Amino acid sequence: MTELLAAAVAGIGGAERPGQVAMAEAVQHAIETGEHLAVQAGTGTGKSLAYLVPAIRHALTARSTVVVATATIALQRQLIDRDLPRLVTALAPLLGQEPAFAILKGRRNYLCLYRQRGGPAEDPQDSLFEPVDSGPASPLGRQVKRLHEWAEETATGDRDELVPGVPEAAWRQVSVSAQECIGAARCPFGSRCFAEKARETAAKAAIVVTNHALMAIDATSDIEVLPGHDVVVIDEAHDLVDRVTSATTGELSGALVDVAGRRAGRLTDSAAPDGAPDVADQLRKAAAALTVDLGDAPAGRMDTLPDTLAATLKSVQDAAKACIEAITASAPGLEDDPPRLAAARIALSSLGELGSTCSRILGSFTEELASRPEVVWLDRPFTEDARRPPTLRVAPLEVGPVLRERLFGERTVTLTSATLALGGSFNPLASQWGLNLPGGDQLSWTGLDVGSPFDHPRSGILYVARHLPPPGRDALPEAYLTELEELIEAAGGRTLGLFSSMRAAVQAAGALRERVKQPLLCQGDDVTAQLVKQFAEDEPTCLFGTLSLWQGVDVPGPALRLVVIDRIPFPRPDDPLASARQRAVAARGGNGFMSVAAAQAALLLAQGAGRLLRTMTDRGVVAVLDPRLVTARYGDFLRASLPPFWTTTDPALVRAALGRLSAADSPA
Repeated sequence: MTELLAAAVAGIGGAERPGQVAMAEAVQHAIETGEHLAVQAGTGTGKSLAYLVPAIRHALTARSTVVVATATIALQRQLIDRDLPRLVTALAPLLGQEPAFAILKGRRNYLCLYRQRGGPAEDPQDSLFEPVDSGPASPLGRQVKRLHEWAEETATGDRDELVPGVPEAAWRQVSVSAQECIGAARCPFGSRCFAEKARETAAKAAIVVTNHALMAIDATSDIEVLPGHDVVVIDEAHDLVDRVTSATTGELSGALVDVAGRRAGRLTDSAAPDGAPDVADQLRKAAAALTVDLGDAPAGRMDTLPDTLAATLKSVQDAAKACIEAITASAPGLEDDPPRLAAARIALSSLGELGSTCSRILGSFTEELASRPEVVWLDRPFTEDARRPPTLRVAPLEVGPVLRERLFGERTVTLTSATLALGGSFNPLASQWGLNLPGGDQLSWTGLDVGSPFDHPRSGILYVARHLPPPGRDALPEAYLTELEELIEAAGGRTLGLFSSMRAAVQAAGALRERVKQPLLCQGDDVTAQLVKQFAEDEPTCLFGTLSLWQGVDVPGPALRLVVIDRIPFPRPDDPLASARQRAVAARGGNGFMSVAAAQAALLLAQGAGRLLRTMTDRGVVAVLDPRLVTARYGDFLRASLPPFWTTTDPALVRAALGRLSAADSPA
């Protein structure tokens, strides 16, 4: 393993690091023994090579496939476009062959030639929010035209090739889900299908790169979407629980049911016997009733299901089932009519999802509150997006049990990220993943922290503004704005402001634009990628934003000297999933606040603080305005989750340090 890793590092022009060697050896040991592994590897460790080298070795030796799952498109692109091409070239002389690799995504991510070239596109009027103008001169029409032009050039049909991207409404005109596909054997473009070509390429590859969501579908359902594999590497594993939860969340609204009813109506209107009620019409009536019921219901977690809503959900479920039966009865006559068969597949897909979601919601309330496996809640639109209808959602209370059975129980898994040890321990996340279960039952796994090549105490300062008042629920206090102003002035701009809410980010940006001389950007001013690019290229510029900036922003060098976090990012008290999970932990005798709320806050704090040091020469300050980080009992746990910066509560000392950095960065 050492020889292979050395060849890989030399081949790509890098430098071997002790943490990288330790991680590669641990991954190799895990593969050989079948023991699961969690590795915390700080930024700059070179963790991609540390898991790819033993993964490639295993895939070739065992003639098998290793799946690498990431949370973000950016990391997928890095692996496929940069790391793997150079790595396989470097390893080929030692391995005797050049290993194949591939990227695989869900079918909806690939252009469907049948739909694009005349198959039944999604009716723009089937919008969940409002009728869509799809004429050639409309914004949607122009985007669809661009897609048709791109379809003549693309070799992969991969949506991520499109830069800039297109809105979801446009993409759905040229794509299908797995359930909507009529099948390669029936499709006139089956031999040229981009999704099928990607699957065929992946089936022959030693390494298949995919995303957390597709891996979750493959592991937790009976649908086999990935090639057979015995080893999984999950990068960005700090995001795994949220990604799996999102992939397994069902939703239901009056608009969603009405769209399914319209689709079914196009297929069942002529099939109903004279005098018989049209099943699609029954579904649309149920949709109208659901709209009324949800309009009257309070937002938030539902611990009890009102009788009227339960009856409406049952009528939606029954009507969806009747529509499925009616469409299925006419299926034999559709085999020779591909357009109508495709329309039937689309309708059956949406009807099946409706039925499944209704069943999950109704089934959730047949259990006692303490033993319910799923959480149901009602989302209401914010005023600035009032087009979105009230929506019922249902999600698993915990994803650990299903991951334990369907992922960890069948494959050897390595999980890695720069942030896995919360409060100095891997156990909080291991419990969420299902490696540990209540009662002390656990699978065989090892946690390893290989450290970071950065000298955190010499490169960065953690400043906690102990003198400020604790944050309230309302707007940012004036004292917080003054503190921000003084820090930004001392740093000469170069500030990334991470806020717990968009309202706070907008308030701070609006106030400080009148008080600081440096340019200040705020998330929402433009697409996030463009804002980050502008922030990185113009050193004095500041950028304020919320959750999506806490992770994945990579701005090395003097453009970023100060990261400001306005408050400890606990989940909202009324967050339906977090509150239900806290209650479940407490019911088992545990500390729900520490296991759920504090763990989530620690994870986000560590990710946010990790934006500061991206290279060995970076320097700067992470400033947390929330004094509870040093005054509250849980502060020790949260600080133990952060990189080991030198820590202070002295504002004058921090401003002086920032001033020295600013002077050193400024041209003479």
